[in-house]
Amino acid sequence: MYISKLKLWNFRKYGSVSDLNREPDLIVPFNKGLNILIGENDSGKSAILDAIKLVLKTHAYEWIKIEKEDFNSETDKLRIELEFSGISDDEAKHFIEWLGWEDEEIEEGKFEKRPKLILIYQAEYRNNRVIPSDVKAGMDGTGHLLNADARDYLKCTYLKALRDADSELTAKKNSRLSQILQEHDLFKKKIGIPHEFEDQFKVINEKITKDFKEDKQKRGYKEKIKDVIDDFLEGFIDDKHKGKFSFGNPDIKNILEKLSLGIEEQNGLGLGTMNRLYMAAELLHLRKENWDGLKLCMIEELEAHLHPQAQMKIIDKLSKEVNIQFILTTHSPNIASKVDLKSLIICKNKDVFPMGEGNTKLENKDYIYLKRFLDVTKSNLFFAKGIIIVEGWSEEILIPEIAKNLGLDLTKKEVSIVNVASVAYLHFAKIFLRNDSTKDMKVPVSIVTDLDNRPDENGDFNDADEKTKTKRTNLDLLESELKNTSVTLGLAKQWTLEWCLHKSTSLSKLFLESALEVHPQIFNAEKVNFETELMIRLKNKGIDKVKIASTLAEKIENSKDLTIDENDEYIDYLIKAIKHACNEN
Repeated sequence: MYISKLKLWNFRKYGSVSDLNREPDLIVPFNKGLNILIGENDSGKSAILDAIKLVLKTHAYEWIKIEKEDFNSETDKLRIELEFSGISDDEAKHFIEWLGWEDEEIEEGKFEKRPKLILIYQAEYRNNRVIPSDVKAGMDGTGHLLNADARDYLKCTYLKALRDADSELTAKKNSRLSQILQEHDLFKKKIGIPHEFEDQFKVINEKITKDFKEDKQKRGYKEKIKDVIDDFLEGFIDDKHKGKFSFGNPDIKNILEKLSLGIEEQNGLGLGTMNRLYMAAELLHLRKENWDGLKLCMIEELEAHLHPQAQMKIIDKLSKEVNIQFILTTHSPNIASKVDLKSLIICKNKDVFPMGEGNTKLENKDYIYLKRFLDVTKSNLFFAKGIIIVEGWSEEILIPEIAKNLGLDLTKKEVSIVNVASVAYLHFAKIFLRNDSTKDMKVPVSIVTDLDNRPDENGDFNDADEKTKTKRTNLDLLESELKNTSVTLGLAKQWTLEWCLHKSTSLSKLFLESALEVHPQIFNAEKVNFETELMIRLKNKGIDKVKIASTLAEKIENSKDLTIDENDEYIDYLIKAIKHACNEN
């Protein structure tokens, strides 16, 4: 079984109307396996995990209760619902009186009636105090009280963001390690039968106690330690009170509290290694044999204390686990680039945007492409407030400097430039195009592309040639598809970026200087016509475009009297792309 859907009414940032008899303020669909909640700070990722925790509770001995801050500030009632699907017969037997039925797709196009469980939790803030209710379950919207035995089968494993792994794995009373081990079948005692560890512990415990009491070898345990303590006790109380050294009661709980967990033949472990060891210990719950309860692990900020390669190794391991549901939060583009795109759920603008099939305009071919090419540098688009998708390095280098000249700092505006290094920009843009037209991520995306209409032997641009006509037709179709979306298409007026820079009224002079600096032999002003030679070189790929762009970017940055004309027709497509991504239209 797994959580297939979470519904929230008035929980924290989600909702503002106290009446609960309406559609939920947030619906979060979950996959059976791996789910990655991704987004910028304060986008609602932790609220989603905390809502689940409030209903299910965790295997850890922690106090989880509703607080005033959990209510949306404008409301006094909240509601949380969890829907479970994929319930096996062995799991269903624990919830028979609360189950309903639904059509579940077991094969493509083939459905079967399967059990479904819905948990309901409501709370109210009245007379300056929180009035919680018990967790209920049922299909009627009201539900019936879920008893303790049933709830025990629904506990989840949870790892908080600021994990103190060293403390959690060190021997102490009620240590997290001892809690984990106590729940394992190997340490659950049978009535009247001592655990084998208890028998072993009892022997050593009695020996230590005896050494302090009798000390036949005269090593000083009795004379120098116990007798001194007993002398003080006689004066403090009376001579009937004698000290006793022992490891405590030889019960399994006490024994497990004396265990620590480390790494063989290694000491002084760093935060990263201890964090991974702690996660491995917590995941012991989910590998227990004969467990027919919920197998859910939630991890906040998986990347905490972990370098990028460690993050990738962990997420790779978790994605291979079978019959375990993971719900993780992250700010890490490394993790976003490593997992299947269908596992991502983007949190933004008080809503969630799952990337799974059917939610976006992405088709199967797009998922296949992005699986290979959505790397770490491109995954920053999931955190950006605006995006400019470009075809190559030259645009990526130049656009930030052009933006600064226009008074727009892309870093301050939290705009990311995504270099797709090809004309495959639509694969990336479709991430932001939703099938549900009522849902909009409200992330302005600008696509910047060349027209690639090569001039003829006379230097004239003939848009009637078949290649240009085909590209224009395709781009017109794309522009039509993007209409009324947050994605816009910026098309070069002629040919390539370099040609537009040469023809630009604002940047042509600096572009000429940059080309001469990079290729003084090619563009010797005394021997060649610059425009003619540039045309030849662009056709034959005979210049270092990236180096020229880098040189030009430096000149734009250092120029004190340069003012880029926003009406410059040849770089107008770049200016509009920048303004759109910065929400400056």
